[in-house]
Amino acid sequence: MDLHLEGKVALITGGSEGIGRATAIELAREGVNVAICARREDVLNEAAAEARKAGRGKVIAITADVTNPEDIQGFVQAAATEFGGIDILVNNAGTSAAAPFEGVDDETWGYDLDLKLFGAIRASRVAVPHMRSRGGGRIFNITAVSGKTPGASSLPTSVSRAAGIALTKAMSKDLAKDGILVNAICIGLVKSGQISRAAQRRFADLPLEEAYEKMGANVPLGRVGEAREVAALITFLSSPLGGFVSGSAINVDGAMGNAY
Repeated sequence: MDLHLEGKVALITGGSEGIGRATAIELAREGVNVAICARREDVLNEAAAEARKAGRGKVIAITADVTNPEDIQGFVQAAATEFGGIDILVNNAGTSAAAPFEGVDDETWGYDLDLKLFGAIRASRVAVPHMRSRGGGRIFNITAVSGKTPGASSLPTSVSRAAGIALTKAMSKDLAKDGILVNAICIGLVKSGQISRAAQRRFADLPLEEAYEKMGANVPLGRVGEAREVAALITFLSSPLGGFVSGSAINVDGAMGNAY
């Protein structure tokens, strides 16, 4: 299926592993020009090389930390200069931090919100004028089902992810007049660098795929999700076929969440 994305420009934060990397590959396959950023230059460059090999679109990699406003400003501006504009932004940078309420200090709260919530705010703030000048665009905030249905010992992630969902819904209303669609993708257990490291810690005596099988036993669909499944949804919603979907918080979780 031709999704009519040829020549579009996408920016992806946290593009070195997992969902960010898979999304860069999927969009490049559709002919999208892609800029990815992350903090680890070596892993980021590997991801860019893989996306270039897989796709038709051009791919650039820029080392940046979303908690640094100057880094994000530089990333967005460099991509816009390289490709002539911006059509798609995927706010994917983040980590999983989960502890009981009394185990989370102010520093941990502050860092988590800075990384996940303010990282998305910073990148969106700089990207929106570029999208507006092109007549519209797409913004995706990668969050988690825990933002809808927080569990015990899920802090601070569940709170920062809930804030990301609220941000998405507010932005979707403010930016609708400009043709900019904003959606949250709420993931459950999806294969990524973070989840693989968690699986190896939890099931240290098992090969990674067997560890994934153990983790997937608690998912109603019986498995851990693939990063490319999330990437495929983002790619579809980036196309004209996703042109009436905005302000949604879509679960990609194998029925784990069962929330609104």
